[in-house]
Amino acid sequence: MSKLENPKSQIINPNSENWFASWFDTPYYHILYKDRNYREAQIFMDNLTHYLNLPEHAKVLDLACGKGRHSIYLNQLGFTVLGVDLSENSIATANKNANDTLHFQIHDMREPFEEKFDAVFNLFTSFGYFDNDEDNLKTLIAIKESLSDYGFAVIDFMNVPFVLDHLIAEETKTVDAIDFHLKRYLKDGFIIKEIDFEDKGQSFHYEEKVRALTLDNFTKMMEEAGIYLLDTFGDYKLKKYHKNTSERLIMIFK
Repeated sequence: MSKLENPKSQIINPNSENWFASWFDTPYYHILYKDRNYREAQIFMDNLTHYLNLPEHAKVLDLACGKGRHSIYLNQLGFTVLGVDLSENSIATANKNANDTLHFQIHDMREPFEEKFDAVFNLFTSFGYFDNDEDNLKTLIAIKESLSDYGFAVIDFMNVPFVLDHLIAEETKTVDAIDFHLKRYLKDGFIIKEIDFEDKGQSFHYEEKVRALTLDNFTKMMEEAGIYLLDTFGDYKLKKYHKNTSERLIMIFK
């Protein structure tokens, strides 16, 4: 964190290696996205677990779980769930919901687990944050190595061609009396969202920076990682994926 000339302003350096650790660990991240559709997330989990036909009490890893909204619901469905995230604040909040079959811990997604899981879920575009493509490959390999012999993995990613066609270049969202000024653009293979706002006499600037990975990009990485892509879907109702019209790119692999 570096101070600007204005002593009442501060800025987070978005170019640091772990920009996501800074932004995701602030309360403002959760304020901005507080209107997420929880029912839609639950319907997705219902459809996904039914499609995968997970065994009763299956062990599920929720990779990059945030505050644990998917983990909590998966646990309510009867699964034994471990939710992991790099954000200490998110895990601290998620841990308030922990029980004998629902646990949370801080974890870097590039590192595999010795424990094996029946399913590994990486949801809501929680992939492609790293500047180095090797780290994305490491993440895929870590997912593969964390699966049991009969386990399945799922990555729920934005569908980049659709996102670019419908990109809103600039908008302002007001949440909890804070005006978040958002700018979105494609640069150097990343979809970038700049976030500027003021609160309590201070000015803040953050960036979200996600690699613009297409299905072809994922397919090549999966081949390199020794992963088998089994199926793709284009939305949370698990309708067929279409490159130009689907809102999501949901990949099932092992």
